[in-house]
Amino acid sequence: MLSRKGIIPEEYVLTRLAEDVPDHARYRARERRARFVGKNGACNVAHKNIREQGRFLQDVFTTLVDLKWPHTLLIFTMSFLCSWLLFGMVWWLIAFAHGDLDHSTRLQRDPGEGAVGAPASFVPCVTSIHSFTSAFLFSIEVQVTIGFGGRMVTEECPAAILVLIVQNIVGLVINAIMLGCIFMKTSQAHRRAETLIFSKHAVIALREGKLCFMLRVGDLRKSMIISATIRMQVVKKTTSLEGEVVPLNQIDIQMENPVGGNSIFLVSPLIIYHVIDKNSPLYDISPLNLHHHEDLEIIVILEGVVETTGITTQARTSYLADEILWGQRFVPIVAEEDGRYSVDYSKFGNTVKVPTPSCTARQLEEDKSIMDTMPLSPKGTIRKRSVKLKPKFTISDEAS
Repeated sequence: MLSRKGIIPEEYVLTRLAEDVPDHARYRARERRARFVGKNGACNVAHKNIREQGRFLQDVFTTLVDLKWPHTLLIFTMSFLCSWLLFGMVWWLIAFAHGDLDHSTRLQRDPGEGAVGAPASFVPCVTSIHSFTSAFLFSIEVQVTIGFGGRMVTEECPAAILVLIVQNIVGLVINAIMLGCIFMKTSQAHRRAETLIFSKHAVIALREGKLCFMLRVGDLRKSMIISATIRMQVVKKTTSLEGEVVPLNQIDIQMENPVGGNSIFLVSPLIIYHVIDKNSPLYDISPLNLHHHEDLEIIVILEGVVETTGITTQARTSYLADEILWGQRFVPIVAEEDGRYSVDYSKFGNTVKVPTPSCTARQLEEDKSIMDTMPLSPKGTIRKRSVKLKPKFTISDEAS
């Protein structure tokens, strides 16, 4: 892992990097709620009993791109080998039907010099084809346009000319599909999402006198994500008034953004927050609900256009109830140094404790007296920088 080599700090996780789970924690993880979206962005959904498998063949290109690399390389190799073998068999059949493989006709190709009554020179369909091996080599030369010069098609057989045209067209189609498939696999949008990072934990704390759900997001690359938007959803099991059970009910979370909408300017790491009000699905959440048995998962989705390629990318992560820290706040990581702003990614996921009421947002809204007991600037959470001012001039008493 990159974090073990010291390249990436352990305080945050990559959106596409698999999460390290120690051996002793695997048994405890079974007791937790099953994730809908993993920390690395992978969706934890298994599709079973799909009867109409033929629908995947109707979109062959997307199916090839979605395959794993070993399967893609195997299909890439077999497509060329099968086409070479197929057309090698066709060339061998043409030579056999025309009599190019007959020993008697091969003797007529080089009649004795000066022999009286020697038969006319024999013209084959393809020169220098004596067996299936030579026909297979000629098939490779035609499709990949090598052209060593030892074998060539003559005007003797129109069928051979037609097969030559068809094989060239088939070879171009195979090259276009397979090379396009490999290019798309190497330039997939989720590769860019490897450098879009989220904080490992989310926090709930006071901001402007209201409880807010907060997380931190950042981009490790200098190339920007254009038109970046971020949205959050709460996924939980709900039951309707009619008794219908919805196992994965997705509820949108409204985020506070001074610019309006969900657009963000992701040049430096940002703290995305959601004000927990009466319209929020987290309105009745308290510190007692933040445990691994709670049926709660918050999904974060970041979308945008890659500046260098113009491809739309998407990064995802999720937070379970026990991954939400109550009464904590992210530490500042952006500082001004030498006329420019620097970001300290070693503190990307660091948090500090801040005074926060241990009640729900509903109780906080109904009882305003709770805020009166909360200190506004707790000791130890805000670092004050002492600045000593040096006088620019001194006043001295002159002797009278």
